[in-house]
Amino acid sequence: MNGFPFIKMHGLGNDFVVLDGRGGALALDSGQVREIADRHKGVGCDQVILIEKTGTGLADVAMRIFNADGGEVEACGNASRCIAALLMDELKRDHLIIETKSGLLDAEEGPDGAITIDMGRVKLDWRDIPLSEAADTLHLPISMGPLSDPVAVNVGNPHAVFFVENAESIDLPVVGPLLEHHPLFPGRANIEIVQVLSPKKIRVRVWERGTGVTMACGTGACAALVAANRRGMAGRKAEIVLDGGSLTVEWMKDDHVMLSGPVEVSFTGNLPRHLLS
Repeated sequence: MNGFPFIKMHGLGNDFVVLDGRGGALALDSGQVREIADRHKGVGCDQVILIEKTGTGLADVAMRIFNADGGEVEACGNASRCIAALLMDELKRDHLIIETKSGLLDAEEGPDGAITIDMGRVKLDWRDIPLSEAADTLHLPISMGPLSDPVAVNVGNPHAVFFVENAESIDLPVVGPLLEHHPLFPGRANIEIVQVLSPKKIRVRVWERGTGVTMACGTGACAALVAANRRGMAGRKAEIVLDGGSLTVEWMKDDHVMLSGPVEVSFTGNLPRHLLS
């Protein structure tokens, strides 16, 4: 077989090129990731996901996550759900544990086929977002045009959640990259534009750091629910309506946040060898 096999998957349009490196060391540099993720010259995706053998006896598999700009990041809720679905099918199980840079994630498949990931405990202290200086994470001193007063949440990666009356009115491709690189975020940030439709239904648009506007973002959905609950605008469980469809998020009493929704395999193929050489 020519080339290196890959699987293209997505969670509500948040799409991934999955590479299986469990058979041997597979090193990816930022240039190779950018080529694979390129939607005109490569396969095209929001993130490239590398499956590896776990380094601990506590997990079934390990995964590494690379944004389209080539940078490696700690967490991705939809990618974790995709990998969980892939491995559950392979192992003929409905539960497994995934090792990530942000920690161990429990995953299970529900009777309706939805994949649920326990994204772990959310972090709300300014040091854990992280921020470049001490600030109230419930009311960050950031303003840009119609956006102001965001909530900061870390769901394995940093998020700034802005509440608006009409999410569709915000020019996200313009404000997203500026806010991502705001000086208050030394590691940059994912940006959520949030309109609370009801205590149980929230509209969210996402600018994902290193990727851009995405059809869906699992950690962004989690951050939006947590932020809305902290502001007294929503309960601890809600439907999160993203550009690509809906996810269900629940912020548990132990501070763990549960992310549930569908995943799909788009297609499979083989990467030209030069992309991985």
